[in-house]
Amino acid sequence: MRTFPILLLCALPLAAQDTAMDPTKCPMHAQHMAEAHAGSADLDRRGDETMGFAHDRTAHHFLLTSDGGVIQVEATDPADTASRDQIRGHLAGIATQFGAGDFSAPGQIHDRVLPGVPEMIQRKAAISWRYEETERGGRVVISTADPVAKAAVQDFLKAQIADHRTGDPS
Repeated sequence: MRTFPILLLCALPLAAQDTAMDPTKCPMHAQHMAEAHAGSADLDRRGDETMGFAHDRTAHHFLLTSDGGVIQVEATDPADTASRDQIRGHLAGIATQFGAGDFSAPGQIHDRVLPGVPEMIQRKAAISWRYEETERGGRVVISTADPVAKAAVQDFLKAQIADHRTGDPS
């Protein structure tokens, strides 16, 4: 009996395992799943600390647009004005920080430099970061006419979509 294909599949990322084979055939499936959930919990904890509001009381969205994208966060409960106000303060500050080339907040949350960050820092003068309030929170509208900067912005947003598990189209 050949076991090489099963062992090779066990070394694949979790998403590939789930679609490539029956997870019960991977002897380390439980460990893989526990590590994935622990990583998500750590990201959520760091996000709550860095952003100043609870991820489980808010909804994050990272949207790609023809000239960049949008970061939008809103309180899930319309009566939760405390979260709404914390979101607004955070996003207003993020627009200013990102415009200055300071991406330390996402670095703290994700515990790594996200894709696109070096290019966005290098091309910061070509990117506009505009904060807007929404009924339940706020958004940062990101725009650029520079194709390299746009690709960097969208790489950054795609990483956010994946890490925060938003389900937004990428």
